[in-house]
Amino acid sequence: MNLESFIAVSGEGGLFNLIASRSNGLVLESLETGKSKFYSIRKHQFTPLGTVAIYTLEDSTPLGDVFQIMLDKKADTPPVSPKSESHVIEEYFESILPDYDEDRVSLKDMKKVIRWFESLDSKRLLTQTDEEE
Repeated sequence: MNLESFIAVSGEGGLFNLIASRSNGLVLESLETGKSKFYSIRKHQFTPLGTVAIYTLEDSTPLGDVFQIMLDKKADTPPVSPKSESHVIEEYFESILPDYDEDRVSLKDMKKVIRWFESLDSKRLLTQTDEEE
């Protein structure tokens, strides 16, 4: 699962698709609105989803692997709402990644992962690349 072109931007809600890179920032397209906009590196921090991993007791699990588990279990264990009560979110997260590090993965992180998954899955952007198949 290639998540490199999907970017989270500090101070902005939702996810973005990388259109172009400039020396002073990025041109990004909102996945929600489809509108493109320039974001300066002076005002924002950028996080490519391909670089995100979830801490586990042993090491860490790449976000793409977590999303794949969520896809595989979607029929039996659908994602909970990020607005659910904390214990519901924690139980869901434990069902998809039983060995996550409870000390280093906060409730806020869990909500973010669920929100990102829902955003990408609703637009059918979570697909395997030819190499992975």
